[in-house]
Amino acid sequence: MAKLYFRFGAMNSGKSTALLQAAFNYEERGQHVLLAKPSVDTKGDTLIVSRLGVDREVDFVIAPDTDVREEFGRRRDEQVALTGIDVSCLLVDEAQFLTAEQVDDMLRIAIMDAVPVLAYGIRNDFQTNGFPGSIRLLEIAHSLEELKTICRCGRKAIFNARRIGDSFVFDGDQVAIDGEDVTYESLCGQCYLEESHGRLAR
Repeated sequence: MAKLYFRFGAMNSGKSTALLQAAFNYEERGQHVLLAKPSVDTKGDTLIVSRLGVDREVDFVIAPDTDVREEFGRRRDEQVALTGIDVSCLLVDEAQFLTAEQVDDMLRIAIMDAVPVLAYGIRNDFQTNGFPGSIRLLEIAHSLEELKTICRCGRKAIFNARRIGDSFVFDGDQVAIDGEDVTYESLCGQCYLEESHGRLAR
């Protein structure tokens, strides 16, 4: 039976790199994959961008109102018509930005359409609150795998701290895409609490 996988980690844990490597592994064996990402993730526009400098165009972008299973089915049919080869896997980057309903669609793709779905993303935001897509993935994914990275102090990083300029901020909208004005740093629990003066969001 095909499964829904959630591979998660703090910022800079190599999620996009791992996704692109998984796609390469499938294709090296003559199999076809589809890549997707939420439209909320404007970084790289329609590209999946790895911090190692590798990028790749997605096959489709998921808007907040997209029926993921329906769109996947349409793209799958196009792929089969074009190549005669079925899709072996759906890979989704920045899955935390999906809605709970879209994550349910991905479970249906795995179970009802018999195509594995590999979703990559972060669990929580800069205030330590879970993203809707991640919460649902943690609830229903068949397999959970943590991709690890380290804090500046050398401990395992589990939180994503937001910076504006040289200062950490702990208030603001849940979504602010990494770019010129906003950056993120992965921190361990101790460093996060030191920077936030012991503050944790509720």
